[in-house]
Amino acid sequence: MRLVPFIACRYLFAKKSHNVINIISAISAIGMSVGTAALIIILSVYNGFDSLIRSMMSDVEPDLLVTPASGKVFVPEGEAYDWLYGQASVKNICCTLQEDVFINYDGKQGLAKAKGVDWIYEEESPIRDRMTNGTFTLHRADVPMACAGTVLAHELGINPRFLSPIEIYFPSRTRRISMSNPAAAIECVKVWPAGIFSISSDIDKELLIVPIEKMRELLEYEDEVSAVEIRIAEGYGAGEAARLKKELETRLGDGFEVRDRFMQNETLYKMMKYEKAAIYMILIFVIIIIAFNIFGSLSMLIIEKSGDIATLRSLGAPERLIRRIFVLEGWLISLTGLAGGLVVGIGFSLLQQHFGFIKMPGHFVVQAYPVILSAKDILLTCFSVAAIGYIIALLPVMSYGKFMSDR
Repeated sequence: MRLVPFIACRYLFAKKSHNVINIISAISAIGMSVGTAALIIILSVYNGFDSLIRSMMSDVEPDLLVTPASGKVFVPEGEAYDWLYGQASVKNICCTLQEDVFINYDGKQGLAKAKGVDWIYEEESPIRDRMTNGTFTLHRADVPMACAGTVLAHELGINPRFLSPIEIYFPSRTRRISMSNPAAAIECVKVWPAGIFSISSDIDKELLIVPIEKMRELLEYEDEVSAVEIRIAEGYGAGEAARLKKELETRLGDGFEVRDRFMQNETLYKMMKYEKAAIYMILIFVIIIIAFNIFGSLSMLIIEKSGDIATLRSLGAPERLIRRIFVLEGWLISLTGLAGGLVVGIGFSLLQQHFGFIKMPGHFVVQAYPVILSAKDILLTCFSVAAIGYIIALLPVMSYGKFMSDR
């Protein structure tokens, strides 16, 4: 029926006898517009930081990680690995051997997480793009090299330009501790610093990457590894990772765990999801508060138009039609604000996403605030703001239903 939107639009855009209603309606629309734009922009900025964190973590976390279900090490051999090497979607397969160790560098001591990696990791690791000093190399002729995180390097004074070696210590697995000579039960290897990388503060403060043969020498292993890292080639999505994970679990059996990127750092990724949900709920609550201006504007309009209500009723208009007029009029206020907010929010996000005119303070891994505009966030914002506006528009009509019926 065209009568309902026609009258609702007339009430919204025509000059009213009481100017205060115009002002409240305008404030309501502007408030909804600001709230909508803020929701789009903040969620887009969060998407940018989320993508940045995932990108940084992907330099350390492989797409799939194979570890033993019990124990620390295993030998990666068998039919499952032969099958894995034959998959076109697999970019590379790296063997690693990791352990918490004690290190000494030029008189300074500390704890670190030493990660021994093979030549494939050395050649194809994305960490080489995260170097802040030196180069990502673990072999220089016959000299074993190492790369350290920025925080760890700063605390111990590790510098690729110095000639001092990094001494790595770990208790021997095969020799008993002698009270007369405790040092005899400690294994030690030496590596020389080649570079310093930066990924995240948590990783940078503990990670030391060394050749896997030096880790095996330190831990007294021959062919054992603590994990097999699998990276998937570009062009293959999450579906391929899920397929490989499921097939590997079947082929390896219960003795091994195959974890995707989410499972490797489940706490971090859950926290990011909860943070986004919390941001969304806070902004929606703000929009609800703003939307209550519509309640006041619509309540005053109903009182002002009591004569029109009586006229419509005299002409035979049913109560349902009269209620729909005022509900639609109130909803139009929120939809007007929603439209304006979408234009501002989407426009601002696209400009920042492509041009990055708002810069990050200090020295960060990116120069401008990262922004990623998501169609899912836009649809969620539209639905939420429209639903809030409709519910708020219903409240005064329901409250004044008895008033309208008695006139």
